[in-house]
Amino acid sequence: MNNIPYKKCIIIAMLFICAYFLGGGVAMLVQAYGKDSVKEEANWGLGFSTEGQPPKANATADEMKKYDAYYIGDTSKKVIYLTFDAGYENGNMPPILDALKKHNVHATFFVVGNFIKTSPDLLKRIVAEGHQVGNHTYNHPNMSSISSKEAFQKELGDLEKSYEEVTGQKLTKYYRAPQGKYSIPNLEMAKELGYKTFFWSLAYVDWYQDKQPTKEQAFKKLLGRIHPGAIVLLHSTSKTNAEILDELLTKWEEMGYTFGTLDELVNESSK
Repeated sequence: MNNIPYKKCIIIAMLFICAYFLGGGVAMLVQAYGKDSVKEEANWGLGFSTEGQPPKANATADEMKKYDAYYIGDTSKKVIYLTFDAGYENGNMPPILDALKKHNVHATFFVVGNFIKTSPDLLKRIVAEGHQVGNHTYNHPNMSSISSKEAFQKELGDLEKSYEEVTGQKLTKYYRAPQGKYSIPNLEMAKELGYKTFFWSLAYVDWYQDKQPTKEQAFKKLLGRIHPGAIVLLHSTSKTNAEILDELLTKWEEMGYTFGTLDELVNESSK
């Protein structure tokens, strides 16, 4: 430093100070908003701590509302919003529909292109019995890895078209991300396309065909973790779900719960 002119030393020192504060500012932004949070993929996650109480989720209900996204209803009311993800038919949809009809419960089925293509009669029965059908994408890809709005729109649009060809009706613009994988841009794209996004506040591992849960395991999760305002996700491919649904609905009713629709949840949230 002794060989560097005094003025140059001052300039170098000022540059270091600017760099330090600029770096600090960037660090604070990263801390506040999360590094590359808009681009990173995210998996919907829940944490249950108290039986019968709502879980902790990736975000609060108010935060999700900014994107017309929901995962839970009014937690002061003992209402359940029952939803099913339907990828394909393996014989379990008819008994599920029978149980819903017996209890006069209307659910929302988030379907993919394969289900519409291979099971048009079941799709028509779902609609005829007053259930709602939502968009689970045509090909069930990891939507959070799709950065192009055109590609995102095509996945939803192809499903809309297929649904309309079979039913003659417009698809309700309710969307559920395959595997719960999402990103902020995804939520924004869905909203721009007029969709409302639905996650869930209760689900359990029911999708492995060669490792279906026992009745006892299913009841432990679905009765122990049920809570007011729950959006429940079940898979219509599950043999266990088909076998227990009638009894499950009865038990929830005995616990004082009633059943609402996603339309009702949206209307309540907008008040």
